Amino acid sequence: MAQDTTVPKLNFEYWLDKAVEWGQATTLESQKDVCLHLPQLQEFLHQLYETIKHLGSTAVIQQFPLIGQLLGRLCWNPFVVGYDESQKTLMWCLYHLFSSEPQNAVELKANSWIRSLLCHLLSSSKWESNEAETSTFLSALGYTSADYYCHLVKNMAISLVTELRENQFNGLNIQESISASRVNAVSICCVPLITLPDIAPLLETLLLYHGGSSKEILSSEFLEAVNDAFLKKKISLPESAVFSLWLRHLPSLEKATLHLLDQLFSVQLNSLEEVARIIKDSLLPQAASHPAIFRIVNEIFKNALMETDGTSEVMTITQVFTQLFLQAYQNENKQHRFPLKAYFPHHHQLLVRSLVRRPFEVPTQYWSQHLKHISDMLKALVEDTNVSSAIDLFEIWFLVACFGEWLDIAAEQLLKGAVEPDAVLWLLAFYYCPKNENQQRTQTMVEAQAVYSHLMMLFSCADLSLKDLEAAVHRVMGIEQSCNQHLTTHLLTNFLLFSPGGHKIAQECIYHITEITDTSKEVYNLLIRTAYRFNHSGEKNQRTVKLLNELLQKLTLKV
Repeated sequence: MAQDTTVPKLNFEYWLDKAVEWGQATTLESQKDVCLHLPQLQEFLHQLYETIKHLGSTAVIQQFPLIGQLLGRLCWNPFVVGYDESQKTLMWCLYHLFSSEPQNAVELKANSWIRSLLCHLLSSSKWESNEAETSTFLSALGYTSADYYCHLVKNMAISLVTELRENQFNGLNIQESISASRVNAVSICCVPLITLPDIAPLLETLLLYHGGSSKEILSSEFLEAVNDAFLKKKISLPESAVFSLWLRHLPSLEKATLHLLDQLFSVQLNSLEEVARIIKDSLLPQAASHPAIFRIVNEIFKNALMETDGTSEVMTITQVFTQLFLQAYQNENKQHRFPLKAYFPHHHQLLVRSLVRRPFEVPTQYWSQHLKHISDMLKALVEDTNVSSAIDLFEIWFLVACFGEWLDIAAEQLLKGAVEPDAVLWLLAFYYCPKNENQQRTQTMVEAQAVYSHLMMLFSCADLSLKDLEAAVHRVMGIEQSCNQHLTTHLLTNFLLFSPGGHKIAQECIYHITEITDTSKEVYNLLIRTAYRFNHSGEKNQRTVKLLNELLQKLTLKV
């Protein structure tokens, strides 16, 4: 029904006949006739654009097989292009006829033709120039699009870049200012041209251009297309342009973050170096130096964690992202840095500052003091009567979880006897069991203390067997509450890594645990986090490093 009512109103054949009759309006008679019909033609073009948008390119081409001939002739008529909004409407029509994913040779050829027309429209754009004179001059020289197409894109891009940059500097001069609608039209026209190398400088300039408008002047189609091309590595952009894209178009930032998560989940990650490389290549940690970007990315990671029920893979990815963000943040010029409160506006700032300090920034002999300080502050916050809702508690837990490097160090230092046990055990108990409904955390603390006491009795033994660890292993296998099981697994794994006798039975013990319980991925993620920390801290205990590598090789087959 929509087609029957829309098509007759277009009077397509009438305007096609007119376009053929006018040609490029080289005679006085044809020029007068064009001028006489321009208002009605513009209305027709607007209706045609709405029809293309409504029906889709395939249906429109079926209804009007000669639509290409009509648009092509009108694009080369300088009087049509120069009239009011006709040029912009022609660009819109061509844009909606462009196939983003061409399926056959016909669509590929059509895309090439559309690109040529768009380049022509951009080259004859009214950027303080006289269109009729420009077109006449080109005709007098005997040029056609085929003759100058290879140089047209580059020259057009350079010209527009110069114009935009000059306008940026002269933004207060209203007479010289480029209109927002003109910039918007250029951004629309660039969509089919995005992957052309010569257009790259124009993409960068547009992304960094703001003009004097408080509203977004670039088309959302352009911003989405640039983001998609960047994520698919079809184009490369300077960091500043990418950051500007994500700041001015939040759907692109969200898509980039989800794309990163999909990328990390779809490959077998054998080391956190590989995870870190993929995350760093995404530019998201660097972009997160801007608080608005950080908060959105952090929120997406938080939602991913909730949707996956707190899996160790998502938690590990979140922790590596946080470390890379801190690295980028600390590399920022101190004068240009935002305060930490801008990134964590609703959190206890003393706790934030303590968590943000990387372990390598704190001398090893002060780790115990630092961990106790974190634990004491956290305990005071959690037991505060004002923290009553589950949401408040989750926000505090997620903050601590993002800086999980300190939690791994806490478990390691605990078994080495280098910290105050009660404070560190409470910290770990909170991480694995943040809620205390029905005394869950209290029970977790009791279980953890029992396991810890048992392991410490065995820590200095050089000759151990699996039977010696039987009590701890049975706790892992027999615990009903998952939070207790996770904490016990963490303590037991660290015992095997760092105790003198643990090395001998580590492979047998971990194989035994992961065969009977569903902890393979958890143990694997703990081991790759430890290996990553060792690689970056210059761990000198070669026995532990060798054991880590052996365990990871065996577990890789199971996860």
